[in-house]
Amino acid sequence: PRQVAFALRAASRTAAIQEPRGTVELVWSGPSTGLVPIRHTEQVLCEVIESARHRIFLVSFVAYEVETIMKALQAAIGRGVRIDVLLEASKEHGGKVSVDSVGTMRDRIPDANVFVWTADGGKMTDGRPIGSVHAKCAVADGRIAFLTSANLSQAAMERNMELGVLVRGGHLPEELHRHLEALISTEMVETV
Repeated sequence: PRQVAFALRAASRTAAIQEPRGTVELVWSGPSTGLVPIRHTEQVLCEVIESARHRIFLVSFVAYEVETIMKALQAAIGRGVRIDVLLEASKEHGGKVSVDSVGTMRDRIPDANVFVWTADGGKMTDGRPIGSVHAKCAVADGRIAFLTSANLSQAAMERNMELGVLVRGGHLPEELHRHLEALISTEMVETV
């Protein structure tokens, strides 16, 4: 009994030491080798959204044909979660994509705060055109961050080969949350 008690105390202490460091998990959509344990992009993204209690921040180049993600976001709104989404504007609105993801998001999740990157009228300080919103991530409450190659699209969730990492705890989710928040507060991104 003493050895079991010692082992349990040691495991508990190790877990307490490890928790602030966070955990990292591989996320993959595409062909499986069976050699590495993986989870699919759509499953992880829904989990991140469902874990949010106060706020979720999503960033994607596009957002369309992702019914499960839209349902998860609608459920989050129902729980009182603030949803911020940064998307690439359509060509019609000065962006670089033909699909109007901003309009789709506004229609499907009307309570979400939708942002686009058009600072300085679409020009960098040296006069060159600004690039596009190519980052893809989700951050829930500054506790969980999902960094991924996947857009918010059916193809990315179901057919494409996509890679990402899910980070729980540690400093990275909070740093990413603060960075995204600073893009808003410094007006680098604009509300649509």
